[in-house]
Amino acid sequence: MLAMNFRGPFRVRADRNKPYPEIKHPSDAIVRVTRSCICGSDLHLYHGLVPDTRVGMTFGHEFTGVVEEVGPGVEKLKVGDHIMVPFNIACGSCPFCRQQLFGNCHESNPQATAVGGIFGYSHTAGGYDGGQAEYVRVPYADVGPTIIPDWMDLDDAVLLTDVVPTGYQAAEMGGIRKGDTVVVFGAGPVGIMAAKCAWLFGAGRVIVIDHIDYRLEFVRNYAQCEAYNFKEMDDPVVFLKKTTGWYGADVCIDAVGCEAAGDALQSLVGRKLPLTGGSATALHWAINSVKKGGIVSIVGVYGPLDALVPIGNVLNKGLTIRANQASVKRLLPRLIEHVREGRLNPKALISHKIPLEEVAEGYHIFSAKRDNCIKPVLIPPAARA
Repeated sequence: MLAMNFRGPFRVRADRNKPYPEIKHPSDAIVRVTRSCICGSDLHLYHGLVPDTRVGMTFGHEFTGVVEEVGPGVEKLKVGDHIMVPFNIACGSCPFCRQQLFGNCHESNPQATAVGGIFGYSHTAGGYDGGQAEYVRVPYADVGPTIIPDWMDLDDAVLLTDVVPTGYQAAEMGGIRKGDTVVVFGAGPVGIMAAKCAWLFGAGRVIVIDHIDYRLEFVRNYAQCEAYNFKEMDDPVVFLKKTTGWYGADVCIDAVGCEAAGDALQSLVGRKLPLTGGSATALHWAINSVKKGGIVSIVGVYGPLDALVPIGNVLNKGLTIRANQASVKRLLPRLIEHVREGRLNPKALISHKIPLEEVAEGYHIFSAKRDNCIKPVLIPPAARA
C-alpha cells in the first residue's frame, strides 16, 4: 500500500510497498484512511529531535477513516463506519484511562514512565505506525474512535483528532476565569486554536506571540485577538509586563515546545547540538511573563532530556504549571457540540490539501513555512476518487 516512509532527518518519501496492516489483537480494527494531517509535532520527528524515531516508520497521528475490518473482540464499531481516531492510543481500563488521562495510558506504552501510545510518533510513544497511509491498524478500537456525525464536514472531523482538543485543553488547563488576560506563545495550528478557545472559557483579553507574520495575521482574524511579532521587540517579557500594567498575564500558554526560536543559547543547546530536550524559549518567556500566582499551561512538545527552565522563578512567583497530552476522547463530546453550534470552525485552519503521493513536498512546505501554510492535510488516492 501507499504510505509515508521516514528515511532520516529531513528525508521522507511516499512508499508504495508498505505492507498492509493486519489484525494483531481481538480489539483491533483496520481503517481505510480518508484524511490525515501533518502536525507541528510531526516536524519534531522530521527534524530528528525525537529519540528512537526509526527509519521505515510511518508518521501521522491525526486521521479519519472508514472501518474495513474488525477483530472478534470489537463490539462498538462495524465495517463501513466512518470514524475520527484520537491521536492517543488508550486501553480504556488501566488506572490512568479510568481517570480519563487517555494520553497517559499505561497499557498502550507500558515501557514508558510518562506518555501513553501515540500513532506514528516514534518508539518512545510505542512504535505504532500512523495514519499518513492508505490503511492503518487501530488498537483498542472500542475505546478511542468516534463515529463522525452525519452533519459534520470531514475536514472538521480530522482536526478534532488532535489540533482542536489540544488547543482546547491548553485553555482548559489554564484555569481561565472571566476577564483574564491570556498570552499564547506560538501561532501554529495549536496556538491558534488555544487562542480561539480561550474566549470560550471567559478570557477578557487574548494575546499571541510569534515571529511569522502570515501566521500572526491569520490568528488575528481567526481568533479575534491581539498578535505581535517578538522580533520587533527588545524583550518579549518586558513588553508583556508593560502591556499588563507590570503585573503580568493571568495565564500563559506554551504552544511551541522544543523548536522555539528567539534565544541563541536555547537554540544552540536545544536544537543545534542538541544537549537538552529542546529550546525552552517559549516556556522561559511564559514563566517570566505570567503574574505572581498565575498559571502556565504547556502543550508544546519537549524531549525527555532536561531543559533550561527558570524553576527558581516558578517557586518564588508561586506559579502553577499544568501540562499533558490532550485527552481527546474526554473532550470530544463538548468539542463536537461547539462545532455543531458554530462556536468553532476547525476546517478554516486547513490551508493545503496535498495528495498522499506528494507527502515529501507537504513536509517541505510545512517545515519551511512556504506558501502561507497553516495546516496541511494529506488525501489518499481512494479518498479523491
